[in-house]
Amino acid sequence: MKWIGRRQSENVEDRRGMSTGGKAVVGGGALGIIILLLNLFGGENAQMLTPMLEQMNQQQTTTQSDSRELTQEEQEVGGFVKTVFADTEDIWAQIFSENNIEYRQPKMILFTDAVETACGSASAASGPFYCPGDEKVYMDLAFFQELQTRFGAKGGDFAIAYVIAHEVGHHIQTVLGTSNKVRQLQQSRSEVEANKLSVALELQADFYAGLWAKYNQQNLDMDDLDEALSAAQAVGDDAIQSRTQGQVVPESFTHGTSEQRKYWFMKGYTTGDIRQGDTFAEMN
Repeated sequence: MKWIGRRQSENVEDRRGMSTGGKAVVGGGALGIIILLLNLFGGENAQMLTPMLEQMNQQQTTTQSDSRELTQEEQEVGGFVKTVFADTEDIWAQIFSENNIEYRQPKMILFTDAVETACGSASAASGPFYCPGDEKVYMDLAFFQELQTRFGAKGGDFAIAYVIAHEVGHHIQTVLGTSNKVRQLQQSRSEVEANKLSVALELQADFYAGLWAKYNQQNLDMDDLDEALSAAQAVGDDAIQSRTQGQVVPESFTHGTSEQRKYWFMKGYTTGDIRQGDTFAEMN
């Protein structure tokens, strides 16, 4: 993705390298990876799952680490993230304006190991997520190494851009009131039906990521879409369950299959029309 020399967002707070004290959560074993992937792109629904799984899997240890300077590579990745986030600001402001809606910008927090949010405490095992309580995207960038080395996603910067665009998609759902409506519906549904609603919510965020990519295509490189689709393939519920537990249980899906995630990302990209993203209608 072409990003060097372009505008960077002022809504990104980089806490990497800052001193952290007190209790730090340390994950271990296969269940720790399951926690990370179950929470990937999960928004507020993922936050409800994390504490229970972490209690089963993780130890807490008191640590104190000194602040340090970010490496040159870390600074470059931070610059890339700020540029992508700026693109989401500009593009969603444009899309909302085209539909006579006012866009409210979210913020982003880059962190290492653990973070406090309006949705509660979270560790790196939560993966990237959006918290509707404070309208912020939270990311520990070490996640992307895990995604590549353990789950076979391609490398490349656009995998990071796809994740950011997906999490901003959850912000779009918050601004439009979709997330709140889904939470209300889930309260009166069975677990299976509630899971289907979660899948539709996640697939819509993938659609929004593809829509963002369409509006940003002048800055994309030849391999960027392949990198995004590879990441979507790696984080499908069926792919995760197959790798981590050796069997696939469709009734427990909360994010969608690999094929669904790729389909909705590409539908956003090919149509370029926010009105084509009704994943809930197609889930019925």
